[in-house]
Amino acid sequence: MAFNLGIPGIGGHTGSSPSPFDALNGPRLAGPEGSHPLHQVAAEELLRPTDGALSGQIALDQPPRVGDGITGKIRLVANQAVTARQAHLRLVGLRLDEVRREIDHRNSKGEVEWTERWVETEGKLFSADSFLEPPIPTSMAAGETWESAFAVPAPPLGPPSAHLGESIIAWALEVRWDVAMAADHFVAFYLPLAQHPDLLRAGVGKQGGQSLMTDVAAGGGTISVATPLPAPAGQEIEVHATWASAPSGQEARIELHRRTNAPNGVEGIVASANVDPNALKSGSASVRLLVPAGLAPSFDGAGLEIDYVLRVLVDIRFRPDAAIERPLGIV
Repeated sequence: MAFNLGIPGIGGHTGSSPSPFDALNGPRLAGPEGSHPLHQVAAEELLRPTDGALSGQIALDQPPRVGDGITGKIRLVANQAVTARQAHLRLVGLRLDEVRREIDHRNSKGEVEWTERWVETEGKLFSADSFLEPPIPTSMAAGETWESAFAVPAPPLGPPSAHLGESIIAWALEVRWDVAMAADHFVAFYLPLAQHPDLLRAGVGKQGGQSLMTDVAAGGGTISVATPLPAPAGQEIEVHATWASAPSGQEARIELHRRTNAPNGVEGIVASANVDPNALKSGSASVRLLVPAGLAPSFDGAGLEIDYVLRVLVDIRFRPDAAIERPLGIV
């Protein structure tokens, strides 16, 4: 039989993420079967800013975006004497996924008595680029301060920072000291790396294309977006739909759906509004949908994808819904 532990963390289950994104490693990054522990985790919470040997501050000249240069000033303070073989400023990218796990518990005869299922998170650094400039001192005395301007390239194609609900892409600028025969020292700064609209407009990856067109033909109808695209999260979009061949139904809706290939991901409706089914046939169906603030931008990278579609649905009594759809780019 299947068995669930209904309380996250009970039963010894934990999730993990590599340094410097290991601040929450433990039971908070795990939960029972069917749960989504990352839904309650902000990407910023994952970052452990220092191992304690040093502290620091960073000031960016402008908000960072995919494909742009990242410039600013960095200041470091040694809380204790530090000696290392080398030290570098690094740009590190994390992919953290919810994954489903199960284990069979057997008796002395090898028979399965019960199966335990749960969800835990698993992270890896998919990018860890080191830079020779600025030159970071390999040795610092206790109380010593060092500061410098810096300029490093952002990932040319991304992916951007994104919370997909069931997976997270997070970035950090990190200074790491390679210490011989001991744990490395580090100071890390969370980097909110935004998607670049021009990448979507250029059709880089699987995004762009029809997702940025005003009018898109779909299944005998047309779905139009009157507001500029790609659509910014936190703002409304104006959607018009014409579907002359739409079947008769008791009600109709225009919905914004998200789709992802995250391992434990689910398709979700992020915005919805009712329309008159007859208005679809006459071409007068129009709604305004709020794209939720904080919604992950359209992207594909690091093996993850998230995209969005506008769906026009007609609810047909005693039959499956009829629907047409088009892609929508979001930044």
